[in-house]
Amino acid sequence: MSAGLIGTEVALQDTFDVALVDLDGVAYKGPHAIPSAPPALETARAAGMGIMFVTNNANREPETVAEHLTELGMPCAPTEVMTAAQAGAALLAEHVPAGEKVLVVGGAGLYTAVKAKGYVVVDSAEEHPAAVIQGFSPDLGWRQLAEATYAINAGARFFATNLDLTIPNERGMAPGNGSLVGVVRTATGVVPLAAGKPEPAMLRLAAAKAGGTRPVMIGDRLDTDLKGARAADVPGLLVLTGVSTARDAILAIPEERPSFIGEDLSTLAETHPAPVLAENWWHVREARARVTEGRLVADGGTPMDRLRAACAAAWAAADAGLKVDVETLPHFG
Repeated sequence: MSAGLIGTEVALQDTFDVALVDLDGVAYKGPHAIPSAPPALETARAAGMGIMFVTNNANREPETVAEHLTELGMPCAPTEVMTAAQAGAALLAEHVPAGEKVLVVGGAGLYTAVKAKGYVVVDSAEEHPAAVIQGFSPDLGWRQLAEATYAINAGARFFATNLDLTIPNERGMAPGNGSLVGVVRTATGVVPLAAGKPEPAMLRLAAAKAGGTRPVMIGDRLDTDLKGARAADVPGLLVLTGVSTARDAILAIPEERPSFIGEDLSTLAETHPAPVLAENWWHVREARARVTEGRLVADGGTPMDRLRAACAAAWAAADAGLKVDVETLPHFG
């Protein structure tokens, strides 16, 4: 798959058979739906596109996630949810035999997923667990992190559902599971095996669960959602409703670059023309961009098409070993 933006002749919802949709920053932010998300997903479903919600948040169970989405105007069945807890339990099963004791450091969703794989869940290192698995929960405290540290230092294997350093909510950015995993990692010197995005296994599991053969990953974070899409060889759509900004997209490293960029989920109903190089300018419909003496210039067209052209120009320059002056990047928005 190309490391740059690609194009479609028809709308994304008619090009791909299933959308792997991130939650925080894509479908909702905190307790509120992103306004464009419910109608966009309804339109995509009506066009025949399957929806699988994929989240690195391992705290809640699929039933709870589905209920929340339904309350926010995005009807969803529990079978249409893939959590990092489920992916983490699947990773655990690849390395630790069923029936072993596992110390779970996380929320209800992780407890349920680990039990479903046939493990004996314990909450103390004194039970001599064979493994520790850590997932996000806003209720985690020092005692749970200490038990994990004791168990790992005693020889337990260390797993993490995901390594997101931050998590968005209605108040801004808060510490994510990766930050909390970092406490245990610092205390033990042990790096965990991780299951969630950007690891590819979670997206492959989600696509298989949805029965899709032409999936597209939709996320708001380059370092997890879009990096995971690249790792899984799945086209990725970056929406600008969460963490990563237009500026971030322009400066994206190859392994985190999206295949498509849109303002929000409504872009599923749109065609995405591929950038075209002509006379030293990258063109997307009426928009164009180029890098001249390290300075990125973009004009014409809509703001989104200018951003797409700007990404094509900046990425081509970076791949050619040229420096792009971050102080002179155009404003998009």
